[in-house]
Amino acid sequence: MSKQYDALVVGSGTAGQTAAYELNRHGLTVGMVEHSPRPGGTCALSGCQAKKWFYEGVETVARSRHLSGIGVASAAVASWLELRDAKNQFTSRVPDNTVNGLKQAGIDLIRGRARFTGRHTVSANHQQLSARFIVLATGAVPMPLPLDGAQHMVTSSEFLELDRLPRRIIFIGGGFISFEFAHFAARLGPRDTRCTILEAGPRPLGPFDGEMVDLLTEASAMEGIDILCDVNITAIEKTGDAFRVATKNGRRFEADLVVHGAGRTADIEDLNLKAAGVESTKRGVTVNEKMVTTNAHVYAVGDCADSIQLARVADAEAQVAAAGMVSRHKGDTNEAGMDYTAVPSVLFTYPQYGMVGSTEAALEEAGVVYKKSFGKNLTWPTYRRVGMTSAAYKLLVDEKGHLLGAHVLSDNATGLINTCTLAMRNRIPVETLYRQSVMTPYPSRESDIIYMLKPLIA
Repeated sequence: MSKQYDALVVGSGTAGQTAAYELNRHGLTVGMVEHSPRPGGTCALSGCQAKKWFYEGVETVARSRHLSGIGVASAAVASWLELRDAKNQFTSRVPDNTVNGLKQAGIDLIRGRARFTGRHTVSANHQQLSARFIVLATGAVPMPLPLDGAQHMVTSSEFLELDRLPRRIIFIGGGFISFEFAHFAARLGPRDTRCTILEAGPRPLGPFDGEMVDLLTEASAMEGIDILCDVNITAIEKTGDAFRVATKNGRRFEADLVVHGAGRTADIEDLNLKAAGVESTKRGVTVNEKMVTTNAHVYAVGDCADSIQLARVADAEAQVAAAGMVSRHKGDTNEAGMDYTAVPSVLFTYPQYGMVGSTEAALEEAGVVYKKSFGKNLTWPTYRRVGMTSAAYKLLVDEKGHLLGAHVLSDNATGLINTCTLAMRNRIPVETLYRQSVMTPYPSRESDIIYMLKPLIA
C-alpha cells in the first residue's frame, strides 16, 4: 500500500504539529508519521508543559519559606503525589486531543516508525509513503552514557512519574534537567532532602554566564543542593535499596535515586538518513537558515535539528520551514530564514535564571567592546518584601547602547528577560527602553528594570 502527499511530517510534537497545521492551512495535503503510542511530543507529555505543574508548587513552597518570619507563620507543605496526579490529568488528555485535532483538520496520522527508502519516500507500518516535502520533527532522547550500571538511572520522564521523592538524590550532568529537578526535589521532597549534581566539566550550565551561574549555585546550596564539577563517573552500583556512584579518583556518592540529567540527543538513529541524502552530526540533522537539509526536499525542525533545543525555537523553526514549503509549492521564491540572535532561555529553578544574547565571557573572547550594569544580592523593596536574598542581574550593551546580552536571577526572570528580548529584536537602545519603562506598573519586578538600565545611560 502506498500513499502520496504534498508534505509528510515525521513526529507529532510541538514542532511537527506546528508545521503540519500551517501546511494544512495553506491547502497542502499532509500526512504525519508517529511511532509513539502516545502522540503529542515530549514538551506536552513530559517536558516543558508537564514540569510546570511541579514548578508552581516549588514557587509556592519556596516563597512561603522565604517569607517565614516576615509575614508567613507557617511555610507551605507540598504533596508530590498530588502534583503528579494533577499533572497527569493534563497529560492524559494530550494523546487523544492530538489525534482528534489532526483528524478534524484532515491531516492523516500514520502509526509506525518512519524510515527513508529514497529521497522522497518513507516506509512506516508496512506502508510506502511519498511526498514532495518531508519534515523531520522527531525530537530528542536522553543521551546515552557509557557508564557501567547506566541502567540504574531514571530518565527525566520517569522522574516526573515517581510516587514519592526519596531523601538522597544524585543528578548526573549539570544542565537544565539537573538544576530544575534538583530545585523541585529540594522544595517538594522530604524537608531533609539532599540533592547532589555531578558535572564532568569544569562548570555546570555551560551556555550560561559563569558569574551568574556561580550566584545560582550559591542560592542552590542554601536549599540543600550541592554542585560538584570535574567529576569523572565510572560506574553506578546498586547496593540493596540504594545506589553508589563511583568516580575515577576513587570517591563514592551514596543515593536513593540516580537521575539522568546529562542532556538529550537527536532521535534520528532509525531514520536511515543516508538513503535520503540527509547529513547529520552528533548535534542533529544538518540544516541551513531555512531549515532545509542536504536534501533540498527534506526539512528538519526542533530538537532533532542541529540547532537550539527549546520548544518555542522548535515552533519558530517549524513556521519558517512551513513558509518555505508553501512558497515553493506556489512557485514563489520568498523564503525567510531563522534568526537566532535573540533567543531567550529560562531555567525554572527558584530563583529562575533567564538569559538572552551573549555572555560576558563570549564578548570578551570575541573582543567586543561593551558596557555592563551588574547587581547581586539585590535589596530592592520588590525582593525584600518576599524574602529573596539571591536576586541578581547583568546587562551588557554595545557602544551605541544596544543590548548584547541580558541575565536575570529573580522570581520573575521570565517577564524581565522577555522585555530584554523584545528590545534586542527591535534594536531599542537602552536609553529609549529606560524612558519607555518609567511608567511600568509600580512597584513590580518589571518596574525594577529602570534600576538595571540607569547605570548604562550617559
